[in-house]
Order: sequence, then structure tokens, then C-alpha cells
Amino acid sequence: MKQVAQLRVTGIAIGLFAVALAGGSILLWFASRMEPVAGTKKEISEKEYYRFPGLSGPSHVSVVRAAEPGAWTAYTHGTTSRLAILLTDPDSAWLGLVHGLKSIGIPFTVTRDVQTAIRHQAVLVYPMISGKVLSPDALRALAAFPRSGGTLIGVQVLGGGLNEVFGFDSAIESYDRTEIVFNQGNPLLASLTEPREQRLSLGRRVHAASTIGTVGYLRNAAPLAVFEDGTAAVTSKAYARGRAFAIGLDLGFLLLKGYNNRGEELVRQFNNEFDPALDVWLRMLKQIYRSATDKAVTLGTVPFGYSLSVLLTHDVDFTESLANAAAYAEYEKSEGLAGTYFIQTKYVRDYNDDVYFNETGVKYMARLAELGAELGSHTIAHSAVFSTFPMGTGRERYPEYVPFVKDPATAYNGSILGELRVSKYLIEHFSGQSVASFRPGHLSNPISLPQALQATGYRYSSSATANNSLTHLPYQLMYDRAMTSQVEVFEFPVTIEDEALPNLGDRLPQALEVARQVGRYGGVCVVLIHPNILGHKLAFEKGFVAGVRPNAWFGSVGQFGRWWATRNKAELDVVSGRMGLTVTITVPEAVSGLTLDVPSDWTWKASGSSLGGVEQRGTTIILPEFTGTQRVAFIRKVRRR
Repeated sequence: MKQVAQLRVTGIAIGLFAVALAGGSILLWFASRMEPVAGTKKEISEKEYYRFPGLSGPSHVSVVRAAEPGAWTAYTHGTTSRLAILLTDPDSAWLGLVHGLKSIGIPFTVTRDVQTAIRHQAVLVYPMISGKVLSPDALRALAAFPRSGGTLIGVQVLGGGLNEVFGFDSAIESYDRTEIVFNQGNPLLASLTEPREQRLSLGRRVHAASTIGTVGYLRNAAPLAVFEDGTAAVTSKAYARGRAFAIGLDLGFLLLKGYNNRGEELVRQFNNEFDPALDVWLRMLKQIYRSATDKAVTLGTVPFGYSLSVLLTHDVDFTESLANAAAYAEYEKSEGLAGTYFIQTKYVRDYNDDVYFNETGVKYMARLAELGAELGSHTIAHSAVFSTFPMGTGRERYPEYVPFVKDPATAYNGSILGELRVSKYLIEHFSGQSVASFRPGHLSNPISLPQALQATGYRYSSSATANNSLTHLPYQLMYDRAMTSQVEVFEFPVTIEDEALPNLGDRLPQALEVARQVGRYGGVCVVLIHPNILGHKLAFEKGFVAGVRPNAWFGSVGQFGRWWATRNKAELDVVSGRMGLTVTITVPEAVSGLTLDVPSDWTWKASGSSLGGVEQRGTTIILPEFTGTQRVAFIRKVRRR
């Protein structure tokens, strides 16, 4: 016992030293340099783990399904009010673009037919425009589109004779560009008022090359953005009624780089700061779409019309934490809030700590459930090398599954499926809750975690940081964190955490500033607090809640996750008629608090709407609970000349 406690203190000391030097990531760096060992066998004495008498499970087998490549044909429906994506290469990172548009709320349809695309008022051609991927007839149709009043967005315009259409002389490909600066003076970019929205990194120059290929456009008269070499990153050309824009990088690839947690070289700090690289691109696309059509209606990103979503989360991974956690849950209940408590089901004594998931521990956990807290899994082993664990068999059961952590770089007997399914089983058994949310210890994130989460019944993950994900919006996970296949699991990345220095209680003003920045465009702020102590950490939570409450919606990971997952499947179309405009919205299950962003001259009218109880606040429309397909009718104000 005493030896384990001493080792725990040593681990904390290493972690604090790490924070001071490298933003809290040195422990994983240290572990990775020690040739981590995971999954090998080690005999564990019965004295080293706690056994609940007569308890065994889970009895079912968890099966990881083979990857199923996404089909663009699943996104071909919708009316011409939507943004049309003209897909010129189905083997591209188009799923990243789809996920990004869903996150920001732009309704879209995907097609490979240019004539279908140009029936819409806004067309985005992805992943490139070139004579290699488009026929001469298709290129001519695209060239005529902005001249006839349409808005054309070309990604990586590399050929096809459309230079003049987009307003540039030539295009230069390069892997040597590292920065993009956005034009603050353009009305489409007026909302980009923060310095970190105006200047984005593309990577650090390593051996004279960055990790992202770019296309720089020469001599564009009014670029929306430029690279550091002076070439245009986003061109802009205005026609009598239409517009043409050329984007100089693969947006789908960039989006997946963030969504797959591979964006470390593009950010300044892994967490606790505002770093919205992907969000800037998505917001720009949203503004272009909204300016392109008088039927542009988008889905809001925060429930009930608030400007910010706040998820209070706690990692319970230390002997004293289960007892302390009740104080946080009691405070949250007193404020009408529900936090998420990620529980490490620690029934094995090892390097990390003594056993605390025992009869006493489950009583503390039951108290959290009584207080209305949501319980999630924080693994069993809490190993820094969880990312190297083998997948496992899907038959792991308590009490036979006994993972053991020897040191930060070595763990035995562990598997990804074992950590997921056995911890879930134990929490559900002793709490009566259904566990759907997961966070790994140290945010150690296996490449195969997305499909493992799906196989074991999880729906929501908080396993990455917002900055490493390059976004302050939720997103859908990809199989193997790759390009071609998606899973039905959503990531809610961590925004503010408590392990960096100075102490969390001394960082309240900085955290409130990050929340303000994220809330300017409807982002989510996930706060991670370890309840190993009360003191300044609990004081921080109280101060943070008070500071953001007027503009924030609060919920647990599961509450927000259910809302977001339903929103992700919403279908949104607009049609006009003699009586005005009608928005048709379809969701697969009941949801309340969905919001629509409509043009400023639209007014909701009850007559013609199948949905009553709609609330309008300026351009924000808040919908009551509904399911299936509903119609929301509007009239447009008559503009005086």
C-alpha cells in the first residue's frame, strides 16, 4: 500500500514537471521513448486485485466489424436549396468534407454529374478541377455557371482552362508553404476578428517541406487569403450576379487530419487555448453559401439558441477522487447541471495506485448516480501506453481480465476491447446507468479506438483535445482514424484541462476568454477537472459556470451527444411558393432545441407550419420537440427600393 502511494506521488511529480516543460504531454513522450510494452502476459496474484463475490461478465461477445467504405451515393438527396458538392474523384477525402459541413450545419448534396450540380445556386467542386477529372463539356458548364449568377467554389483548381473564370493567371503547387493569412477587409470574413482566426499554420518547416500540399494562385485581384509567399490561398472574383472562388488546398484532407487527431504539428499548444483552424474554413464556406442563395438556411450548433455548449467532465482516476467527486456533483446538482464522471474501474493494485473500485468505491459511485451525474468509462488500467494495446478477443470478462501497469511505459494483460467492455460492464452493474461515453487515461488514443468503441456499445468519445483536433466543434469518428470509413461514434474534444501550470484556479480569466472565443460561432467547451482535490479546482468550476452561464447551454456528454447525433442526421430543405417559403426538416428520432439560422428578412408564421411552438430570436429559429418530417413556414419582408 505504502509503496504504491509513493509511486503515485512520483508519477504526479513527473506529470507536473512535464506540464511545466511541454504543456502536459511529456509523460506520453517519455513513455514512447522507452519502447512501450503492452498486451504481454503476466501472472497476477489474487492479493493484487479485488474480486466482487459471484460477479462475472459481460457474457456477450463484442465483434469489431470490418470497415465499410463510405458511399457518396448516400448523400445524393435534397432540393436545389442545398450546397451541391460536385465530386470529381470518389477516392478522395470527401468524407472529411461531408463531416465538416455537417458539423457547421450546411445542408448539402453530393453528385458526380455537372448538370445536376449547376441546378443549385452554389456548387463546390471537390477535390480538384482539372481536365484529367472533368470532361470538356463539364468544364464549359462550370465556366458559364458564375456568369449566369451561380456561386462556384473550386478546390485545387489545377487545370481545365478555368483560370480566367476564377480570376488568376497560373497555379503553383508546393509542399513548402506553412502559413495562410485571411483578408480581414472582405465582408465574407468579417466575423474572423480574433488573431488566431486570421493567421493559420499549415505545419512547421521540416527539411524545407510542410506536411500539406498547397496550390498558390498568381495575380488574383481580390484574394480572401494568401500564403506567406504572396500567392493567393483563396481567390475571389465577382460577376454581375455570381461569384467564383478557388481554394488552394485539399479541404477534405485537412479536415480529416484534425478529425483523426493528426494535427499536432499545426497547433501552438495541445490544449487550453483557442486554435480554430478547421472552424475558420467551415465558417468561410458557410458565409459563402449564405451569400450565394436567398434560400440559405443552416442548422445551429448549440441547443436552444445559446451561443456556447459547456460540458463539465471529471476524470476519476485516483484513490481520493471517488470521495471528492461527490462535492463536485453536489455543486452541479445545486445549479441544475449534470456533469460527466469518467470512472476508472481500478480493481488491480499496480504502479498507478491502490485498488479503489471495491465495495467502498462503488458506494461512492452510486452516490454520484443519485446526484444525477452521468457516468462514463475511464478504462481499468489507465495506462499511458493504452494506444499500443492489442485489440483483444471481444470475450474479455471480469474477473478473469486483469490488466497490470508496471510503469509509464509498460503494461501487461491489457487489450482495447477488455478496457472498454469490462469497465462498461462494471459501471453499469453497480450504478444502474447505461454507459455510452468514454475517455482514455492520459488521452492515450489507439488508432483502432473508433471501431472498438462502436463494437462495445459506446456512442460518445472525449479522447482528444480540441487544439490537436484543430476544431472547437464536435465531429464524427473515422474507422482506424483513416479516410474511407466512418463509425457511428462522435468525438467531443477537450478544451480546458487542469494539469497544465499554473494551477487551474489561477487560470479562470484565461479559460473564460477561450470560452468567449469559442462561443462567438457556437462551439463546444469541454472542461476536464480531476477531482483529486477540492480547493482551487472546485472554486474554478464555480467561477467558470458563473462566468459563462448567461450565454451557455450546459449538459453531460451523453445529453449533448444524443442531441448532436440526432442533429447530425437532420435533413434540411427550403422551397418557395406563392404563400412564402417553407423549410422542411426531418429527424429520425425525437429531439428538442434544434435551431435554424435563417436570412434576416424572414419571419416565422404559424399558418402553413406543421410545427407549433416555434420561437424566433432575430435570425435564430428554435424548434420545440418533434420527430419525423415537419414544415416550418416563413414570409419574407418586402424590401423597399
